[in-house]
Amino acid sequence: MVSKFTFIDLFAGIGGFHLAMHRLGGKCVFASEIDLDARKTYQYNFEVISPELFLNGLFNSDIRTVVPSDIPDFDLLCAGFPCQPFSQAGYKRGFDDNHKSERGNLFFNIVDIIEAKKPKAIFLENVRGLVSHDSGKTFSIIRNILENELGYSFYFKVVQASDYGLPQLRPRVFIVGFRDEGLMRGFNFPAPKPLKFTMSEVWGGKCSRDIGFTIRVGGRGSQISDRRNWDAYLVDGKICRLSHVEAKKMQGFPDDFHLPVSDTQAIKQLGNSVAVDVVEEIGHNLIDHMNLLSENISKASLHNTQGINMKTNYNKGEWSELLLFIKLLAEQQLYLADFDLKPKEDFFNIHKVTTQNMDLEFLILGESQIEIVNKITGYTQAINISEIITSKVIQKIVEAIKNKSGTFDLNEFLIIQDALGFNVVKGGYSLQKSDILLDISNQFINKKNEGFGIKSYLGAKPTLLNASGNTNFVFQIENLHVSDMDKINAIDTATKLRDRIRAIEESGGRFKYIGAEKDTMTHNLKMVDSFMPEIVAYVLLSFYRNRISHISKIVDFIDEQQLLNEQINYGDKSVLKYKIKKLLVDVLLGFFAGSKWDGSYEANGNIVIKSNGDCLAFHIIDIETLKKYLYENIKLDTPSTTRHRYGKLYMEKDNKLYFKLNLQMRF
Repeated sequence: MVSKFTFIDLFAGIGGFHLAMHRLGGKCVFASEIDLDARKTYQYNFEVISPELFLNGLFNSDIRTVVPSDIPDFDLLCAGFPCQPFSQAGYKRGFDDNHKSERGNLFFNIVDIIEAKKPKAIFLENVRGLVSHDSGKTFSIIRNILENELGYSFYFKVVQASDYGLPQLRPRVFIVGFRDEGLMRGFNFPAPKPLKFTMSEVWGGKCSRDIGFTIRVGGRGSQISDRRNWDAYLVDGKICRLSHVEAKKMQGFPDDFHLPVSDTQAIKQLGNSVAVDVVEEIGHNLIDHMNLLSENISKASLHNTQGINMKTNYNKGEWSELLLFIKLLAEQQLYLADFDLKPKEDFFNIHKVTTQNMDLEFLILGESQIEIVNKITGYTQAINISEIITSKVIQKIVEAIKNKSGTFDLNEFLIIQDALGFNVVKGGYSLQKSDILLDISNQFINKKNEGFGIKSYLGAKPTLLNASGNTNFVFQIENLHVSDMDKINAIDTATKLRDRIRAIEESGGRFKYIGAEKDTMTHNLKMVDSFMPEIVAYVLLSFYRNRISHISKIVDFIDEQQLLNEQINYGDKSVLKYKIKKLLVDVLLGFFAGSKWDGSYEANGNIVIKSNGDCLAFHIIDIETLKKYLYENIKLDTPSTTRHRYGKLYMEKDNKLYFKLNLQMRF
């Protein structure tokens, strides 16, 4: 069968989503499930259908270890993320459920994957209690992230399995969203369908109920009159207990679907699964709408001869990149910066401006003359740049960027855009250090396609390293009793991270560094220095415990307290200072937290857009100035603890307590 679309299957269980999507013509390219018995059932049933998952190591066992950029590209993300934190049957701790491997906050691992991979559509499932949990606040957070942070449309509906033909109540909320829907909103959940069969047909005898109870995990064997009963049925006048045989039919799994586990595990797995027919019915409408959107986008692109998405609505960062592009064309020189971000006498002459993903390149011929070359067709056009871009126009754009927020239009840029024929600089490549490529020369160098990153002060202070699950670092907490967990996690002061750390230590707990949450981050840090993961651990503890934010002051503190002398034998502060400087440069020019680094630099410089609109550059020909600038101007920042899953005690299956700290660095 030729695949019509690709999907990934997160919190896969025994494969209810997989089965439904396969029936609709989908190919699964990645799956994740932590439960060993569920993994056994999943592999048994899908090894023939999706052999690549198991042959190529694409069946992950713990979503927290996933590096999103390593996942193959896909169209649709499917996830029935853990429901116990939001269920009426549990403690309803929600995002704060850290008692069983952080199951409460694993939704944010989904967010990390969506953010990195940008699938066409998302398809999520959970208990209906998610909608009302914490007076609707939890659901509001989920909706806000998907809509406003990630840019997806948002549809949801609470449906029962019986709405789509299966004889079971099972009310669940389904969330559907599309990346490129824009004004083409039009997804509809399918209309209800009659039952395909009743509970009498499930039992093979006259059952007192046409529609069965919701199959669930735990609480078996209650009396048939108990309001919490779910597995006792009156069949032909006798009380019968539900087994995995009946449960499999009620969940919509076919007869040839095997459960190669014990009867106890089988009923547990079915109780945790999605109702296959429900997923398939909703999925059918979802795939149709996703394909319609793709067709409309393809048709629209036919009218774009350059193959560029000519949008006019950007955020501050994107507008800053466009601003730099036209400033370089107009000024044709780029001054180098000193460590105080003031211009030096040295500058680069600019001969060409383009980007990695741009079809156009702009050749600077001198005296305001520009030649625009289409790299695909070879078509050229000569223009006088001074007739299009003036210092007055540039200053108006600078002020507009500073004064606006969110995403916005700039009318001042429309004339320039039409004249130059472009409006994309970076174009959405998240794993890209070279935001702009320049041909440059001065008395020391003559370089072609030299890559520069861009940092702008026209909005919020730019980041050197963005927070994500990739920048979490794990500590085991030794000598702390599990009974202290909830009390310490409940600390919610203005300085809660510091106060939780101190409470742990005052209760006898000791922080033992385990490693970065993602192996890729550990690899990248070791490429900087073999001891860099341990150094970062002490940097983080100094920041969060002692509220020291500037990296230079953290180094001073570590030296004064002699925190690294015993572990790494750094008796000389200058050694630690040197290694930290190297880390900062390597992050700026070399590696991303979420992709494996080979030690080379993609960019050899960085251009800073100051708050007044002036643009200055750092380059590796003067690496010491760059190191000093970073060392004196980088500080650690505190990102959202909920969004990035850190800052609380949690207990793993080994019954040990752990605590994560997140590394985010900002200018």
